[in-house]
Amino acid sequence: MSQRYHVVDRPDSRAPLDPRKLAQVLAQDGQLLLPMLDLIEHAEAAVDDLIDVMGRATIEAVLLMSAAGVAGPKQQGKRADRDVVYHGSQAGRVALKERQLRVTKPRLRKRAPQSGEPGEVEVPAYEAMRKDGRLADRMLEILIAGVSTRRYEHVLPEMAETVGVSKSEVSREAIEAGERLLKGLAERDLSGPDILAVWIDGIQLGPYHVICAVGVDADSHKHVLGLREGATENSAVATALLEDLVRRGLDPERRRLFIIDGAKALRAAIDRVFGADQPVQRCRNHKLRNVTGHLPKDQHEQAKATLRAAFKLDAKEGMAKLEQYASWLEHQWPDAAGSLREGLEEMFTINRLGLPSLLRRCLGTTNLIDNGHSAARDRMRRVRNWQSGSMALRWTAAAFDAASKGFRRIIGYEHIWMLKAALEEPAKDRSLVQQAVAG
Repeated sequence: MSQRYHVVDRPDSRAPLDPRKLAQVLAQDGQLLLPMLDLIEHAEAAVDDLIDVMGRATIEAVLLMSAAGVAGPKQQGKRADRDVVYHGSQAGRVALKERQLRVTKPRLRKRAPQSGEPGEVEVPAYEAMRKDGRLADRMLEILIAGVSTRRYEHVLPEMAETVGVSKSEVSREAIEAGERLLKGLAERDLSGPDILAVWIDGIQLGPYHVICAVGVDADSHKHVLGLREGATENSAVATALLEDLVRRGLDPERRRLFIIDGAKALRAAIDRVFGADQPVQRCRNHKLRNVTGHLPKDQHEQAKATLRAAFKLDAKEGMAKLEQYASWLEHQWPDAAGSLREGLEEMFTINRLGLPSLLRRCLGTTNLIDNGHSAARDRMRRVRNWQSGSMALRWTAAAFDAASKGFRRIIGYEHIWMLKAALEEPAKDRSLVQQAVAG
């Protein structure tokens, strides 16, 4: 059904609005802008908040008002008797979070500068806007979101007279912001949260490896603990990562659960830094991949079903079932049998601790940290040329920092107290329990 529309036409609707005239109007009747001016000059408000409201005209109005606070209001046709006078206008740039905005700002000069004294007088609001240091951080966020420097200009909102930033400047700012993130992570104090479980796994970026450690505290909250360039198979790198965690406050005397991918060097590093009494859980998903990697495709489903069923049993019975399955595999696929038997006891650590199945789902694999790796790969999928290990480390730090903002509590968080109770069980009682489990 057709509808009638009432169209209102303005006499000047075809004439484009001059932002400079609008800025002058706002500056002349700017009572509503005075609180904003005060906040900006004292570095308490973000310039972007103004841009979202009224755009570049508002920024220029603020600059006019700030200049009037120094040189007084402009008086048309009159020569003001002041020490600071207006001297026309000049182009300038204001740094926003993701771009630089070209503005026209008033130019102020001293009427009679002393010998050796600069004649130019800066507009306070303009100086405050120029010193906004969040530009680099916002650029890094855009890069981490998957936009390379070559496509930077395509993600910027369309805005009159907005200028882009060069690719080299984006890269330079990204490196600086990445270094700040990495430094902040490396100096983070770990003595506060009571970390009960630590996941350690590595990610490969081009020819470089980065080891990542993520922990969960007694309230089921996740924490990015540390990063180190190198592979989990490198004993020196793994040891250095764990020693750094201790240096920053992770108590080595506190008994906690470690979930790892099965690397022998990493396992040895845990014993060396935290002691052999620490319970270690091997990732069950890694074990599934390792075993099926030695089997023909038609045997994959049976292997997965067998292992998953065994993981649901208590430790003694589950290990017996898998040993029986390994004996069957040995006749035709001895490598698969050997892979299954390797580290078999540590596949059932969480079962020995008496934890409920919902909590075991989270503690039985390195999925918690693998999800962070997946998010990192998604953000870094456009990077093709990894120039150095430090570059891989910076990008991983930035990706995990972005992912940590969306961290939620772990699956089975309501049972985390049971893990804490099991870890705090006296050593004497633990030895009795282990003897009973072993028969």
